[in-house]
Amino acid sequence: MKIIAHPGKIILVLATLVGSAGVVWAESPHFITAHSTFSSTAGTLTCSWKESGLGDNASISYECSADGKATYACINKGGNHPSATNKETVAGPVSASGTFSSGKNGSIIGSLTLLPPGPGAFSCPPGQKLVLGQVAYCNLDLADTTTPLDAEVAPTSVSACLSTVPGVCESSFPCP
Repeated sequence: MKIIAHPGKIILVLATLVGSAGVVWAESPHFITAHSTFSSTAGTLTCSWKESGLGDNASISYECSADGKATYACINKGGNHPSATNKETVAGPVSASGTFSSGKNGSIIGSLTLLPPGPGAFSCPPGQKLVLGQVAYCNLDLADTTTPLDAEVAPTSVSACLSTVPGVCESSFPCP
């Protein structure tokens, strides 16, 4: 076997390797901030963040996830919850994901909103409306799934009663 070296090709390969390595070394993804905000009117939880060190015009995918729990109840036309058995608590994983561009500054400021678990097959009899009465989110996680990198989000759990109607909310509503 005979190896033939072409000096021009070797220089081009070395320049490509050095140039590529310089780009990789210059990038250092890290979260600057990460926090969650709960909406007591909608029962949603929003993960917000700023991540830097991503390089220019990079497409980065994120996922915000949690264990969710929600109680749905039926409210009559008089604004009352007519029966303690006329409510349903559901639990399960909830998540939101999206892809964002870093633009020219190598940073992304973004947010994703989690919705509570849906009521499933639970429904109300005629003349009553279905309302979200109570919600909890636990084990909140925010991840850059491209690099991959996890953020420390605060708070990591939240629980709230959204209804002022007696009998809809439980005094203790632990995480699922």
